[in-house]
This record gives sequence, structure tokens and C-alpha cells, in this order.
Amino acid sequence: MTLSAKDLWKRVLEGAKRDLPESMIQTWLASNDAISLEEGTLLVSTPDDFAKRWNEEKYAELLTKAATELAGEPVAVAFRVAAERQKRPQMDLFVPNTPAQDAAAPPPKLNPSAQPLNDRYTFGHFVIGKSNELAAAAAHAVAEAPGKQYNPFFIYGPTGLGKTHLMQAIAHRVVQQDPDTRVLYVGAEQFINEVIEGIHGRTMADLRRRYRSDVDLFLVDDVHFLEGKEATQEEFFHTFNALYEAGKQIVLTSDRPPKEIPGLEARLVSRFEWGMVADVKQPDLEHRIAILRKKQQQDHLETTIPDDVLRFIAESVRSNVRELEGCIIKLLLYASLRHREISIDLAREALADKIRPGEDTDRQQRALPSIERVQEVVARRWGVTPEGLRSKARIKTLTVPRQIAMFLAREMLQMQLVEIGQAFGGRDHSTVIHSVDKVQSQLQRDRQFRDRVDSARQELFTA
Repeated sequence: MTLSAKDLWKRVLEGAKRDLPESMIQTWLASNDAISLEEGTLLVSTPDDFAKRWNEEKYAELLTKAATELAGEPVAVAFRVAAERQKRPQMDLFVPNTPAQDAAAPPPKLNPSAQPLNDRYTFGHFVIGKSNELAAAAAHAVAEAPGKQYNPFFIYGPTGLGKTHLMQAIAHRVVQQDPDTRVLYVGAEQFINEVIEGIHGRTMADLRRRYRSDVDLFLVDDVHFLEGKEATQEEFFHTFNALYEAGKQIVLTSDRPPKEIPGLEARLVSRFEWGMVADVKQPDLEHRIAILRKKQQQDHLETTIPDDVLRFIAESVRSNVRELEGCIIKLLLYASLRHREISIDLAREALADKIRPGEDTDRQQRALPSIERVQEVVARRWGVTPEGLRSKARIKTLTVPRQIAMFLAREMLQMQLVEIGQAFGGRDHSTVIHSVDKVQSQLQRDRQFRDRVDSARQELFTA
């Protein structure tokens, strides 16, 4: 039986689920339509040129293999921007790992309705690596077509890894393309305070008009601060609905994904997940070196820091991007005050407070232990079996070490709560949250318990 283009594309997407996460398929592929199947090529539409390039680079080879297997003959999967989108004037799109146009161009002048944005937070100043590739790609897609594709756009991850940078870069690019765009950038705490003031001052009508009527691009930082604040969540819910239904773009940041924010109403969790949810993780060594080089370049530093010193800093400081960049300035000031040449020894002196005592470079670069290794070490130290930790049993002899293993998986491996739950017998994320919180609490008040956990952590680091 000969398959039609639409049937083949549908089966290709089904087969892709074996190799790609569902979120990737829904974000980049599921909304695309098959155009034709001619001369050994399955032509698929994309909403814009950025999505076309992304799909060609990331997925074309895998999809071509799947299409060939299903068709029983060679079939290449190719992408083309939908005809109706080709009529629109195209912006100068960002291509990963190449200089972006706005790197050298002066930041656009923001319209009067915008809150202050950082002029340095543009796409051209953002360094892309494996840890933030998806979030950066989605941010560019949002900036190219605000309110059309990924709405809302939710970015999450630890402090200092570039969430605010990406969010503000979207605003800079959108205003650069359309200077009349009305941008409103606020922190969640500011929104909370304005709601409180509005309730007491009876100015809620003015507040709602400002947030719901006079905005085209709504940027909210740190939405996890909404947790447990019922009145503010109610106001935010209606503000979100009003903007979303009007086709306005919403961009949110948080230190954790929507489902892991305690005290957040289910209806807000649901809405935050409507569009695109992307995370930013800790950068790897090569990414950290690239960030340091970019810092030198964008600050036009007169003193060039040798490559071996940059590598030493990148190997020694791994907490977040913000602290990593701050090390450059501190090192240069330290060298200037002491009239010394920049070297690894000088960097070790200048950044002594950033480098943990006794922690050498080789140890830092070792691969992280697996979740199975964490379970094995904890189980042996607490006199149980790894199988017991993964079981459904809730006896105390298993519950305590299970909670410790979950805590270490979260702390050392930076695994998502859902992943940890699956590794421990399919438990839900709320159970993992409870376990991590309980261990953290006991670490603070029980020195013997803390020493025992530290010993397990030490073994995992040195194994």
C-alpha cells in the first residue's frame, strides 16, 4: 500500500517517540504539516525560517531514517516555511554558534511603557551551550513571532544561569523589529506588592488596566514567589487569561518547573505549561570557558587573560554564570592592585574564596556518579539493599536511606523531581519534594546525621 504524505508523516512522528522526548516532538514537529511526497522526498511545513533551520539541523537525519524504514525505500525528510509565512518580511535570524547581528549593533531604544531592561541582555551577548540550547532556540522563535507559537514561554533553572538574560533578549529583539511594542517587565515580588497596595488603596482598576490593556509583551521574573499567595494568584490568573486571549506574548522565569512550585494553584500550573517549558542547566567546562572569553570580548578589557588562566577559573568556579563572570573582574582588580602578571598562581590567590579548600582540578572534572551508584552507596552505608530503596515498602529502615538517596540525587546529579521519582519505584514528585525537604531539615539540626550524609557524599565524589 502506498502511503500518502500525511499518513507517512504521522507514522514518522509516532516512530520518533522512541528516540525523542515527547516535549521535543510537540514543540518542534507535531504542529508541522506534510506538504507532499514526491521523488523520494517528504516535504514538511514549518511556521518560520528559524524552525526550518532548527529541524534540519537537529531532526532531519533521524526523521529521514524513520521515513525510509516505513516507506520501504529511500525517503528524505525536508522542511519548508509555510507559504503564508513566506509572504511576511523575515527578520535577520540568529544561527547558533555564529555572531548575531545584535552583538555589535547598539541596543534598541525601548518604548516609554517598558520597565528598565539591561542593555547587555541581548541575544548577541548570550553564549549558547548544551545546557541552554533548547531554551535559547525557543527564545529566538518567540522573538520572531511573539504571541504566535510558544505562548507562554516558561524558562526555569537555578539562579545565575541566564534566565533573565534570555527573557530580556526577547524584549530587545521584539522592540527592535517593532518599536511600538508595549513591553512590561516586572519581578513577581513587584507584582505581589502592587496587588497588595491596590487592594488597600482601592486602585485595583488602575492596576488591571496597566497589566491587562496596555501590554503587548509581558515578562515576569521569579514566578515561584507567587507560591502560597492566594489573592495575588487570583489576580495573576485573570491577568494571564486576559493577555493570552488577546494574543499577547507572556514570558515567565522560575527556579523550578511549574509542577514543582509548592503552593501554586493547579489552574496556574496548567496555564504555565500551555506553551513551551524549557530549562537551563549548569554549563559544562567548555561552555564556561566560552562564557569567560565572551566576557573579555564584550567588556573590551585591555588586559588579556591567558587561556590557561581562563581554563583554571572555569574548572574551579562552577556555581553559576554570574559568579563566573564576576571572577574576571575580581582577578583583574587583584592583579592591578598588586602590580603582578596574571597567572594561575595569582588567580588561585585572588579567587581563594571561590575555590573550595582541597578541591583540585582533576577531582572537579570527574564524571558525576550515576543514580544507581548513589543508591548502591547509600544502601550499603545504611544496611539495606538498592532494590529495597526502589521498592514500594514504607518501613522506617528503608524510608530514611531512600530519602537520603533522593536528596543526593537532587543535590549532586541535579536530576528533575520526576526523574528521581521514577528511579525510586515510580514515586510522584511531591514525595521527592517531601524527602528532599526532610533531609535538608535534619541536616541542619542533627550533626551526627550530617556527618553520615557527608561521608556518603565524599565516597560518591572520590569513587
